[in-house]
Amino acid sequence: MKTLTIRGLDTELDLKIKERATQSGESINKIVLKLLKASLGIDKNKAFPIYHDLDELAGTWTEKDKLEFTSNIEELSKIDKDLWK
Repeated sequence: MKTLTIRGLDTELDLKIKERATQSGESINKIVLKLLKASLGIDKNKAFPIYHDLDELAGTWTEKDKLEFTSNIEELSKIDKDLWK
């Protein structure tokens, strides 16, 4: 495998790469390799891609929100036995 040094990273790009690595739990090197492959069209397409567009919402519900949601979907868990005959 080859080694590549990239010079001239501005602060914004550096921070974005580090954020992506932190979010995914992967090394900066692995993230940069993935980004390069994706931009060149040589990435391996995953059957189920991982999205991060809703990450900021994860874990934000309060107990009240949970109870309200559970109450609102309760009707959906009822089985109409007449429909299954």
